[in-house]
Amino acid sequence: MKTNVSRIPHFMLCVFTLVTASAACAQSGYQVPLTSDGQPDLQAVWANNTITPVERPDIVEGREFLSAEEMQRLEGRVSEIESDSGAALFGDEVYTAALSGEINSNDPTTGNYDNSWLVARSVGNRTSQIIDPPNGKYPPLSEEGIAERARVAQIRNKNAANGERFETLDSWLDLQTDDRCISNGAPYLDSGYNSYWQIVQSRDYVVIVQEMFHDARIIPLIDMPHVPEAIELWHGDSRGYWDGDTLVVETRNYSEKHNRSVNTAELNVERFTRIGERQLRYLLTSHQPKTYTAPFTLELIFDYSNAAIYEVACHEGNYAMANMLRGAREEERRERERLESGNNN
Repeated sequence: MKTNVSRIPHFMLCVFTLVTASAACAQSGYQVPLTSDGQPDLQAVWANNTITPVERPDIVEGREFLSAEEMQRLEGRVSEIESDSGAALFGDEVYTAALSGEINSNDPTTGNYDNSWLVARSVGNRTSQIIDPPNGKYPPLSEEGIAERARVAQIRNKNAANGERFETLDSWLDLQTDDRCISNGAPYLDSGYNSYWQIVQSRDYVVIVQEMFHDARIIPLIDMPHVPEAIELWHGDSRGYWDGDTLVVETRNYSEKHNRSVNTAELNVERFTRIGERQLRYLLTSHQPKTYTAPFTLELIFDYSNAAIYEVACHEGNYAMANMLRGAREEERRERERLESGNNN
């Protein structure tokens, strides 16, 4: 369904003044609080509700930051969209709608998601989460990455006429791990929908509980080797250490059965730095040679939340999975009948 809202004013199309400030500046003189063990205290519930797109839109090509005036106008557009539209806009869709003035969503009257499922989004001054490569876009795909994208596209069969459909499914194994309610991956970086992390610390371990699929990452801080390469895990094998006030987490040994972007990496390096009472800077450098021709780095600013995270009631026995497969078999039956009817004429 496409809904038109009043068009974006000319500010996104004019010549911009370059901004060189950081996406989020640390509070002046801010001292990171310490735990009873003397470690930087990251413990809290942190929210990833940014509208900043993962990749830089072409309309702001070559620009790393928005100006304060542009941010103010963008905030106004986002508020208008959230108040006037019943559409559920996930991930980058809010930013896209604010730029174009058009909202593309599934029709909520059919029982699909509407805006009540989502939270209010925050506006930052970066034009993309990706900060390396400098153009704000993913590196080029490798040959293996191109082939995998084509395979997934065939399975999900997306097109303008049908939307997202699953007639080509031969098995539940053709569905992605999030479709099957197994895992949305770790780190789960989609924003605006169950996008909260709770960090809990002890002297020797850090635990990161992701609201999405209630996954808990247990990260040793003590000196211990990674598990053998032959042992693959849904969320990889993580080890952490402190670099000043920054928690660094290195993760490898992701299961090849996983199929969510950064969770196919050979190595992910995450950096968590508290930059204020209510902000946490998160940097991820992901090495995915099977998908991309070079590593990439992205930055997110998590906001403090005084609310608890919730259970995500999704499980692999979800009736939707069985119904998608049943629907695929029904489509095949109808196609056979159509062909047989044509042959009899």
